[in-house]
Amino acid sequence: MKIIVWVGCVLGALSASGKVFKSKAGHTALLECGHSFTRAMIWRHNSNLIISVNGKTGFFRKGQGDLVLRSSVKYVNKLEISGLKKEDAGKFICDADDKLTEHTLLVVSVWTNPSHELQLGSEAMLHCEVAGLNPGSTVQWKRPDGKLHEGSQIVKLSSVAISDSGTWVCMFSHDGSSFQEDLNLKINIPTPKIPLHTSTTESSKEGQNVTCAKCDTHPKSAFEQLNWWVWVAIGVGSLVVVLLMVLVIFLCKRTRRRKQRMKMNMKNGQHLRTKQYCQCNRPTAAPKPQQGRRKEKPSALHVQPLLME
Repeated sequence: MKIIVWVGCVLGALSASGKVFKSKAGHTALLECGHSFTRAMIWRHNSNLIISVNGKTGFFRKGQGDLVLRSSVKYVNKLEISGLKKEDAGKFICDADDKLTEHTLLVVSVWTNPSHELQLGSEAMLHCEVAGLNPGSTVQWKRPDGKLHEGSQIVKLSSVAISDSGTWVCMFSHDGSSFQEDLNLKINIPTPKIPLHTSTTESSKEGQNVTCAKCDTHPKSAFEQLNWWVWVAIGVGSLVVVLLMVLVIFLCKRTRRRKQRMKMNMKNGQHLRTKQYCQCNRPTAAPKPQQGRRKEKPSALHVQPLLME
């Protein structure tokens, strides 16, 4: 009974099939565990610990090495590796609550020697290096015209031709899955030098007259030889001068109106400050009686006798 339980546990642990991930050197790879977890999740590279996450507390523990420094957990159960190197290729094991899943990471590097932009007629070599493949796996190139290039993962072009320009495809397979990586090959084609003037000779009965096919019988004047940007600069400069003249005229008129307004304000202020008084003809007031003296009584009126008839 114990043997049956043990066999069942082993089969359950190995039942999860892993995936093959392919990424380019220098880029970022994202590996998915394939299982959710509640207690713990552990990532290992071959047999080396990368990171261990506690599902209850959320704390994590990391291993040691350059790969560990460039690795982090994303989206709960995914492992992100930045700045891929060919040493990062190989087996990655994800342990999620004792459920093991083994993945494979392939790191591809494609390049040309001496450079991506080649000279016509020069020598060049195309390289396709895939780290993490099983022993005996084949790597081959496909030309831009669709033909397979016989040979290994290195292609040597003794004389670069125009037909070599385009997208070369590096093809390989792993565990029954096919992969490819593209390489765009650019060829620098030198442009032929065309002479500015071509001359043709015409023979006549009298002799040979040399004529110029592109000679200008009517030379252009100095104004016609000016470039378009010179005319644009002249037009912009003229517009600026006109705007400055309009601005000066406006400021002069504004200053003149301001002076006239100030003069009118000064005149109105003088009229308001000058006051005119009227003179009235009235008797002067009686002098004020002096203190300490008795006021004299007015004398009795003199009564004239009535005349009798």
